[in-house]
Order: sequence, then C-alpha cells, then structure tokens
Amino acid sequence: MVERTEELIHLPDGTVLSAWLFLPDATGPRATITMAHGFGGTKFHGVEPVARKLAEAGFVVSLHDHRGFGESGGEPRHDIDPYQQIEDWRRVISHLQTLDVVDADRIGLWGTSYAGGHALVLGATDRRIKAVYSQVPTISGTESAQRRVPPHLTRELERSFAADELAQARGKAPATQEFVNADLAVTASYRNTDAINFYLQEVPEGVWENRVTVQSNRRARSYDPGHWVDRITPTPLMMLVATHDTVAPTDLALRAYERALEPKELILLPGGHFDPYLDGFDASTDAAVRFFRSYLQAG
Repeated sequence: MVERTEELIHLPDGTVLSAWLFLPDATGPRATITMAHGFGGTKFHGVEPVARKLAEAGFVVSLHDHRGFGESGGEPRHDIDPYQQIEDWRRVISHLQTLDVVDADRIGLWGTSYAGGHALVLGATDRRIKAVYSQVPTISGTESAQRRVPPHLTRELERSFAADELAQARGKAPATQEFVNADLAVTASYRNTDAINFYLQEVPEGVWENRVTVQSNRRARSYDPGHWVDRITPTPLMMLVATHDTVAPTDLALRAYERALEPKELILLPGGHFDPYLDGFDASTDAAVRFFRSYLQAG
C-alpha cells in the first residue's frame, strides 16, 4: 500500500510549493525520488501513476508543482522561468532532507520533457543527487526554435517579445497565449493532436488553464540544458528518448547522450513525446524503477 500525503514547501521569497509525498509501506528513512513535470504541466497531468509505481518499489517519492502552476503559489501565474524552477527544485531537495522518512544521502531525481532538461542541469551542479533520470528531455531550445519557427517569422516573433517587455515596463500584466490550439489563426505553443490531448486531459477544476506567458516562450527559445550533460558524471544518468519525438527532437537527445560520460544508460522508446505516459508507460516506469534500484536501492 502507498500513502499519499500533502506537503507544503516554503521558498525564501515566500512562495509556497504544493507537493504530494508518496510513502511506501515500510519504516525508517528511505531512498527518495524527487519529481516534477515539464513545460506547464502539473502533478495532475499524467505523472501521479509514475510516482505511485516508484513508491510501490519502495521509494519515498515527492512530486511538486512548479511555482505559478497547479496548486503551488507564485505570481505571475502561468509563467515559466527554467532557471527559477531549477533553483526552486534545489529548495525542494533541501526540504526533503529535513524529513524523517527521507534518507538524505540517497536522493534521486526524475524529470520529464522541460524538467528532463532541468534534471541534466541539476545533476551536473548538485551533488546531493545520486541518480538522474531524464525522460524525453529538452536539450536545446535554440536549435528546436530554429526548426519550429521559419526564419521569415522570427523577426515578427521577436517584436512581440519586445512589445510585451515594454508594456510590462509601463505597468501592464504579462501578455499570455494558449498552450495548445490546432487553429493556425490562434497563437499557441503546440498544435499537434498528441499535445492537445495531453494538455487538455481532465484535471480538477481551477488547477490549470490553457494559458502561458509570452515571455515563457522567449526563455524556452534560449534554454539549452544539454550543455551540462557531460558534467553529470560521476552521478549515474539514465536518458529515455522517444524515437519519433518532434517536441524534444530525438536527434538532439541522442547527440547529447553521446556526449554524456559514464555511468550512463540509454532507453529508446518507440513513439512520440507523450508516449512515455501513455502506451509506453510500463516500459518507461519499469526502466526508471530498475535504474533507481541499481543506484539508490529501495531498502
């Protein structure tokens, strides 16, 4: 049996993060895994089953919402700053180390998509983390942006970023756009059917909106966490890459994996970016359990 409890994590600036703590049916301080979702996702977006499976394997598991999303505090809402999320995650790790149920010397990190990129940065810069699992990770926002936005539209996009910055300087609220929308006449971060179905899955009322700040996309275009991949060693790394990923392009992830140093392991999962949560759920979570057992041990 796995027990899920509510956990509040107080950050230095007064923001309070909301987390679920999954406790296995065992006693004493346990090896612990800290988890977070990707670009605009919350703990309600398909990752609770992953947390439960890890807890069933004997780990304490913490799953938190990033600031400005889900049940976490933080203003402005729907704003994504990868570097702020990374620093917040360090505080989550510190909080976990204060808990009696957590073995402070056996903490692993599970990140997916945008947070899979965060996992690479944290794994390279925080030696408290003893194992890094990075699933369909963001590797290079710069290269991905060049593929997504045609050159003739880049100048117009940059003008929209600058206009929003100026408007905020004059006291206006940050401009937002939709996360997902198939209509080409509507500005949106994603348009493919898989992304639309994933983001618009049923979640409790009031915990998520189909909105993201314009500046979130500006930051994403220059966020290149793959830069850190060869500095994770000697911390063990498992990278799970989807074979037909167009959101976090497969070739960028494979090139990053080649640059990573040992100990490392690559899992190639058939399908696209969202398949690890769906058809590939058993394969992805079985791999994660095996990896964490190898380097953290559940007992």
